[in-house]
Amino acid sequence: MWMIGYAVFGLVAGVIARMLHPGRDPMNWLWTMLLGIGGAEVGGFAARQMGYDPSAGLTAWIAAIAGSVLLLVGYHMMTAPAARALDSSGPATNADYKRAAMDDLSRGPNG
Repeated sequence: MWMIGYAVFGLVAGVIARMLHPGRDPMNWLWTMLLGIGGAEVGGFAARQMGYDPSAGLTAWIAAIAGSVLLLVGYHMMTAPAARALDSSGPATNADYKRAAMDDLSRGPNG
């Protein structure tokens, strides 16, 4: 039962992180869930190193979301040159990014 709870926690944390982080993140709900789970691990490690207990409560949510945003920043740093080479349109707005995130999430696991 804890695995289902951790998966739902990761999905919600991943969605919130994708909404907070600007930029296009082409991933479906499964990758968003894995992003949130990975962010929970990264954020939990960082919180423990700073002396906080991220095992429950608000600290767990903050650590998971912050860790997910950190993973998204790393993802964008690795993929930005390739994306810039493919993009021939003008600059995207914040509304474009949010619409794209919801479109990616609505496609499901098969993309």
